[in-house]
Amino acid sequence: MATHPVDPTPLVAVPKSLPQNVEAEAALLGAMMLDERIADDIGDRLTEEHFYEPVHGRIFSAIKRLRGNDMRPTPVTLRPLFTEDEGMRALGGPAYLAQLTGSGAGLIGARDFATQIYDLAMLRTLVTVGREMVDRATDTSEEVNPRKQVELAEEALFKVAAEGNSENAIKSFGQAATMAVKMAERALNAGGSLSGITTGLESINTKTGGMHKSDLMILAGRPGMGKTSLATNIAFNAAQRFMRDIADGIPADRSVGSKVAFFSLEMSADQLATRILAEQSLISSEKLRMGKLNSAEMQRLVQASIELQNLPLFIDDTAGLSISGLHTRMRRLQRKHKNEIGLVVVDYLQLLSGSGSRASDNRVQEISEISRGLKTMAKDLNVSVLALSQLSRAVESREDKKPMLSDLRESGSIEQDADIVMFVFREDYYLAMQEPSKPMADSAPSVGQKHDEWSQRIHAVQGLSELIIAKQRHGATGSVKMVFEPEITRFSDYAGPQ
Repeated sequence: MATHPVDPTPLVAVPKSLPQNVEAEAALLGAMMLDERIADDIGDRLTEEHFYEPVHGRIFSAIKRLRGNDMRPTPVTLRPLFTEDEGMRALGGPAYLAQLTGSGAGLIGARDFATQIYDLAMLRTLVTVGREMVDRATDTSEEVNPRKQVELAEEALFKVAAEGNSENAIKSFGQAATMAVKMAERALNAGGSLSGITTGLESINTKTGGMHKSDLMILAGRPGMGKTSLATNIAFNAAQRFMRDIADGIPADRSVGSKVAFFSLEMSADQLATRILAEQSLISSEKLRMGKLNSAEMQRLVQASIELQNLPLFIDDTAGLSISGLHTRMRRLQRKHKNEIGLVVVDYLQLLSGSGSRASDNRVQEISEISRGLKTMAKDLNVSVLALSQLSRAVESREDKKPMLSDLRESGSIEQDADIVMFVFREDYYLAMQEPSKPMADSAPSVGQKHDEWSQRIHAVQGLSELIIAKQRHGATGSVKMVFEPEITRFSDYAGPQ
């Protein structure tokens, strides 16, 4: 039997040199020194890190600094900046600057050279990301968490893809004006008060114009105020309106509804579904949980469940999400649904974590990172983000329980990053805890009078809720009254006297 020699070469990939074109870098720098208009045109497209040769990167940064001071970047003006540069000495000293301008080849193809330099830098970044992915995947010294590694890889790849989009971000006034006119047209077609995504509550729509893409909205309140119920109602209303508009033949981009992503860090998906079914079938949430339903109620529940099977509301109830993990999951979901998700609800902000391993050591800094991350996600994915937030206990110690911006818990950056800040306030919740002693047969008249006054006060506000709009970049602040039905966790418009 014939034998085959064994190849002693190990099956290890031979490392290749990183993608680069040092000649293109040199030609571009020479062109920037010969013509400052090229320096101005190219300056914002590249950074020092895009150059493979470190000296070229430093020359590029020096040229940008000179142009920032309105000086011409020539070998003469640049020379003093490189007299002590060790890397420049290795290339022949400051005389190397004059060599770069020798051929003038870059004057013709400067834009093409810049594009190639950027593309090669992106390829090098991809190589680095790939190596880090391999290193993490093969390192078993720490706790193995494949899902976390996938999220980190996606986040790194997104940063590569998002880098360098400044040209796309710059719009002429004409483009911006066209977008503004389309928004006004959308508001007109929706009845004159709705330019964004509907909340399903006319009073809120009138005050805010709906929920706008790229906005971060904060909905805050003390426990028991109903902020999760209101957020759930809004999410359902937007998703239901989208479903109806599509059924009526209205294109997705013209619907005032939207597909909705709901990140529930506190409640499970089935608990949220129970709330929505209770609202739609007009059955008490408690009855649903306890199973105390008669045949008519069971029939209504089944009917509501059938009608909502295709509701475009997607719930992620993963606990302990980081802000980067949330961003990654949302990008994935947006791709899956062809960028039709327009509203993201986060319940609630304080349950998110920062990206750092020791983020909890500085909670204020961590909350700042989270609020900035939510605003960045709103802009990057062109969605409206509604984030719920807890309030500090300072509210409870005041005689007037109405919340203020200073009550936002743990960080002033929430107020700074948000486009809209809203507070849910229910006066009847606090009045119920202040009930005076009921009069007895032998009680003094004043005791009965106090209880009667309390009864009148709580009767006047029973079932009412107030949404306080404390900050709004696009309009006026103020408040709107709503009706709250705690049994079915539903908010609705208030039709009585204001």
